[in-house]
This record gives sequence, structure tokens and C-alpha cells, in this order.
Amino acid sequence: MNRMITIAALILLAGSMSACTWVKVTPEGEAVRVASADAVGNCERTGKVTVSVKSRVSGVERKPTKVASELAALARNEGALLGGDTVVAETSVSDGRQVFGVYRCNR
Repeated sequence: MNRMITIAALILLAGSMSACTWVKVTPEGEAVRVASADAVGNCERTGKVTVSVKSRVSGVERKPTKVASELAALARNEGALLGGDTVVAETSVSDGRQVFGVYRCNR
């Protein structure tokens, strides 16, 4: 009986963790948009950022959409610190890490 309760608790914990969003966009990051590479042709590149989040929690894989959303939020926050107003994913998500280019498009 104790084993079934433990298993049920782990399943509930895993389900709730996949729904959690730990990363919030800062007020500065709100001014930064996520765009595709073809949208920054006339923009000035100000740098790049590598962002990462946990892709697994307690051995359970998190939803890829949540991981990607949190990575984009972190990139927006970091992009604002580099003086950018646009970020573009330069790599795909791998083990909770992604590289974004930072651009200033609105001068």
C-alpha cells in the first residue's frame, strides 16, 4: 500500500513539474521580441547568449514546449541586457540549452 502511495505521489509531482514555469520575463525583457532569422536582415547584431534550464526534474523529462518557452524568456531577458530588442534562435534546444543571437532592430 505504501508503495502505491509513493508511486502516485511521484506521478502527481512529475505532472505538476511539467506544468511549472520557473522563468519569468523581466520588465526589460518584455521589450524584446523573438523573431526568425529572416526578420533581422536590416538589424544590428549586438551579441549572442547561451541560455539553459533544467530539461529533467527528478529524473522526469519536462515538456519540450515548456523548456523552449523558458529558454526564449531567458533569451529575451539577456537580450535586453545586451541592448537588443530582438532575439533569434541560432541552435535547436539540446539538453535544456539553446543559443540566441541578439539584435537591435529599432534604432
